[in-house]
Amino acid sequence: MSSVTVRVALLILICVTGLVFAALWARRVRRAAAVDSKAARHPSLVQVTIGFVTNFFDTLGIGSFATTTTAFKALRLVPDEDIPGTMIVGHGLPVVMQALIFLAVVKVDSTTLLTLITATVLGGWLGAGVVTRLPRRSIQIGMGIGLLLAAVFMAMSQLELFPGGGLAVGLSGGKLLIAIAIIFVLGALLMVGIGHYAPCLIMLSLLGMDPRVAFPIMMGAGAMVAMIGGLRFIDKGRYNVRAALGLTLGGIPGVLIAGLAVKSLPLDVLRWVVVLVVTYAALTMLKSGLSAPNVSSEPDMRPRN
Repeated sequence: MSSVTVRVALLILICVTGLVFAALWARRVRRAAAVDSKAARHPSLVQVTIGFVTNFFDTLGIGSFATTTTAFKALRLVPDEDIPGTMIVGHGLPVVMQALIFLAVVKVDSTTLLTLITATVLGGWLGAGVVTRLPRRSIQIGMGIGLLLAAVFMAMSQLELFPGGGLAVGLSGGKLLIAIAIIFVLGALLMVGIGHYAPCLIMLSLLGMDPRVAFPIMMGAGAMVAMIGGLRFIDKGRYNVRAALGLTLGGIPGVLIAGLAVKSLPLDVLRWVVVLVVTYAALTMLKSGLSAPNVSSEPDMRPRN
């Protein structure tokens, strides 16, 4: 099967999965609204703006999980234990748009693309099953660690400490097996709110691949794992419906503008600001988690509002 055929098939699969995800999500929201009218409320302007800004800069390579977590934590828009599910559900469809853009323009070996996306989805599916049962304290500590790692990766990128990478557009043999194992774990960690673009970029670069290849792999894997894992969060009610809708409604135009209209943007100063803000949010999240009692958080099967 040719690389072009695989990419077309993958694009179709992502589109179909996106439509199914949107339909199932809409049905669950309508069902929740029938029980509680507050579930039918539209997202606020602030929530939509967060979706636009985080997905705009995610498309340009800054990432969205760390910035979204920081915004939710600072503005107290979403309970800490619901932040992972809210991000997975809310960023799902915007990441679909990113995947369609990067899969269409960046060449990558079809075997590498399919195996790494599959490994990420499997890791995410298992990870979501664990996260939906975790207590608030465990999620706070996990997200705090994830935010610190995100800040470190951003700082390393700014200081040009990432490996330069090679020219390969695919992996085989032992290198492919190593990549599959690592990205499976990254897919699971993604469900805790730990973004996987930076570690994925480092891994692929160390294995000799062109760093640009990380974009279609990360976006394609992110889209599939967000929708499939997101269904588990929706099923358990472990997300904030208004905030998730805000991420989606603001995120889709943010992705389209960044991916199709913006050719260049001075991001160096902004990235350093993000490093500082994310570090502060990480310390705050860790402080909350370490000082809180480890009480089990049983979901009430309804999305939060």
